[in-house]
Amino acid sequence: MYKMTATFMLHTCVCFSAVADEGMWLFNALPEEHLKQQHGFEVSPEWAEHLMLSSVRFNSGGSASFISSNGLVLTNHHVASDTLYKLSTADRNLANDGYLATDLQAELKAPDLELNQLVSIEDVTDTVNQAVKATMTPAEASKARQATMAKIESESKAATGMRSDVVTLYGGGRYHLYRYKKYTDVRLVWAPEAQAAFFGGDADNFEYPRYCLDVTIFRVYEDGKPAQIEHFLEVNPDGAVHDDLVFVSGNPGRTQRILTADALEYQRDYRMPRILNLLRRKEILMQQYALGGPEQARRGQDALFGLQNSRKAYTGMLAGLQNPEFIDGKRAGESQLQNQAGSDQPWRVISDVQRQRIELQKRSGSLRGRIYGIAEDIVLLTAEDQQPSEQRLREFRDSNRQSLEQALFSPAPLYDDLERFELADELARFCEIRGGSDPLVVKVLDGQGPRERAAALIQDTQLFDVEYRKQLVSSGWSGVESCQDPLIKLARLLNPEYRALRAMQEELDEQERQAYAKIADAKFQLEGESVYPDATFTLRLAFGLVKSYQQDGQTIPSNTTLGGAFDHQAAHGKQGEWVLPDTWEQAKDKINSSAPYNFVCTADIIGGNSGSPVVDRQGRMVGIIFDGNIQSLTADFYHEEQQGRAVAVHIAAVLEALDKIYDADELKQQIGK
Repeated sequence: MYKMTATFMLHTCVCFSAVADEGMWLFNALPEEHLKQQHGFEVSPEWAEHLMLSSVRFNSGGSASFISSNGLVLTNHHVASDTLYKLSTADRNLANDGYLATDLQAELKAPDLELNQLVSIEDVTDTVNQAVKATMTPAEASKARQATMAKIESESKAATGMRSDVVTLYGGGRYHLYRYKKYTDVRLVWAPEAQAAFFGGDADNFEYPRYCLDVTIFRVYEDGKPAQIEHFLEVNPDGAVHDDLVFVSGNPGRTQRILTADALEYQRDYRMPRILNLLRRKEILMQQYALGGPEQARRGQDALFGLQNSRKAYTGMLAGLQNPEFIDGKRAGESQLQNQAGSDQPWRVISDVQRQRIELQKRSGSLRGRIYGIAEDIVLLTAEDQQPSEQRLREFRDSNRQSLEQALFSPAPLYDDLERFELADELARFCEIRGGSDPLVVKVLDGQGPRERAAALIQDTQLFDVEYRKQLVSSGWSGVESCQDPLIKLARLLNPEYRALRAMQEELDEQERQAYAKIADAKFQLEGESVYPDATFTLRLAFGLVKSYQQDGQTIPSNTTLGGAFDHQAAHGKQGEWVLPDTWEQAKDKINSSAPYNFVCTADIIGGNSGSPVVDRQGRMVGIIFDGNIQSLTADFYHEEQQGRAVAVHIAAVLEALDKIYDADELKQQIGK
């Protein structure tokens, strides 16, 4: 189940295949000729614009779509889970038990959710590149580039009032300005039970056939009223059938398909094993925390799901890299590009950067965890505010201020026992990375063990109080510099090392950016501009066929049925993760058992596409992406179409469930209207 984590930093640039339906395409550069020749489909500007404006990005990670004129938004249950847990209490577990608002007054406001609707794209490549001079060092070039991007964003926001992000494409070959309309008043309307949304649990995750109602409906508001939406998706109640051409409009996270062979080896041998070890460690940590009791299990459930999901996803990605044929083939193909570029210099630069990244892994200047993250953000924010916006770290620019403060001052609950548990492990890991005798480690631990130090920090901090956070930020750097809150003092202590490591990282990023820009130019010269850029958690269009596949000598059908969910339950003895909710059992005789439930297609997706609408040739919704099968997990590095499939919830199942299982016919009637 693809749950987006916005931690991937590298980029992709892949040649478009004339046969396979590979690609995560920009809405301002769609593969019109391929669609016409391969599928007999002509993309009209009106079709593309309507789909773009009907699509939504969850800034917390994930995709969605407008599905009614009165502000309804459809996404995945697992995309919504962060909000569901924040709205839950010990007495009301919305994530597990589900929720249905019977009227507008019952719709629950999310504490810190931001939805983005992309409204325009503008090429600003020349402006960004003109800021970088040939005589600049990588550090100087990075600062100049970032300052120009900040200026573009600030001027755009001032002129339009919209969120404005300059996005790096093709590894640095292009820069586009994306403008978004933001919705920050977002309310929960309906969510099914976790037993239905994640039926089969971790065992079935990234597998197929599947039987999951992984959907949730929100509503966006403006001025305290349901927003009036011009562009929303109508529904094709029959949904998608075998061999149909379908389109996926969503926000894939980060792919790494442009990586050179040396960069791929770094990923295979260093970065990804390190991430997997961290995920396994944190998974065990959260399992231990959950053993503390039912309330601890509830508080840690979303984090545990995310860790298990990521661990399984990274295992699949790493397996793809460990196939020697892939990297050997990548290296063999580089010679043609080097001939086109007239030099192997960009590849040598990238190779040297990988060696430096290995050394950086031996240092750490930050700690994970929500409460420490708040302390670190306050220290960085007030320090950065002393400089002009264009000279600040990117996330602290004026153009991002509203989004940053919404997260920083969120009233979502924080649990001191969970924060203490996580902080103790982070302090222990910090000690392991740098060594117990490291001078900074000695200062951080302050004569205590990690558990004792974490307990003291959490006991004495005031950062659980939102009003206190606001007062600290309003006091500026002078107030934060003199603040005696222990977590603020810890963040101040780590701040110089954090900045030093970040500066090194940004310098390496700039070296890679310039090198990959040259590689991208060579690809453009060799293949024309029939290439799609790396995924950057920005809106893209993918497409493919609803299609079965062969596995272990068997044909895996392209769709499952609602009735099949009960069969799947029975096949697993109706126990563990294979138990349908009581609402399903009570409605079993009313449900159309032959209605399609989940289906697969060959569209090119990755984490971040979760919640993406799947539409037909007429632009009508036929499904909602929620996963990929295990064979698709190589998608970070390459698209596999023989067995790799995107997995979606069929729209017919959503409509049937609302009507027959959840007694939400009034909500059903609003969809598509």
